[in-house]
Amino acid sequence: MLSGAGCAAHGGTPRRPNLKPMKARLFSTTRGTAGETRRRKRGPHTESGFTLLELIIASTILLVLSTAAIPVLRFTMMRAKETELRRDLREMRKAIDKYKDAADSNLVITKVGSNGYPPDLETLVKGVPYGGSGTQNVRFLRRIPVDPMTGRAEWSLRSVQDDPDATSWGGDNVFDVHSSSTAVALDGTKYADW
Repeated sequence: MLSGAGCAAHGGTPRRPNLKPMKARLFSTTRGTAGETRRRKRGPHTESGFTLLELIIASTILLVLSTAAIPVLRFTMMRAKETELRRDLREMRKAIDKYKDAADSNLVITKVGSNGYPPDLETLVKGVPYGGSGTQNVRFLRRIPVDPMTGRAEWSLRSVQDDPDATSWGGDNVFDVHSSSTAVALDGTKYADW
């Protein structure tokens, strides 16, 4: 027969089979010293989650990173506005030059004393009779762009008769256009001087 301490025929106590599944037995009990089985203690050391110190450290790191990102974001937004301002100024100045070229070629009728420049920016948008017959109306500018620095479609204009350093428009014609903002650009120049 069978020999060993677990056999009833040889004076030992019979072994009882453990009916618990292996997985449940591993996670719910531990073996003690003399073969005894005891329950694991479930306390604050075995629970998952974050401690207050971990949350404070994580919040501090996020605060430092977001504080560093704000100036970069502000710089990027300002750079985008400056790029848009340069593009708008280039577009309007190109339209003024096209009008001047058409006036010099006698394709556009102009006022005496205007030196071939448009009387205002609205003339470039509305259009003027073009060519010898005057039946074709041509527009030089699709719309007057909004100044990204001021948020309005108001621009500082210069005429041919104005002094080069004048800050006000004489009203005779439009020779050049500038931003009406008094702010300083990222490179240290004034937007009104662009």
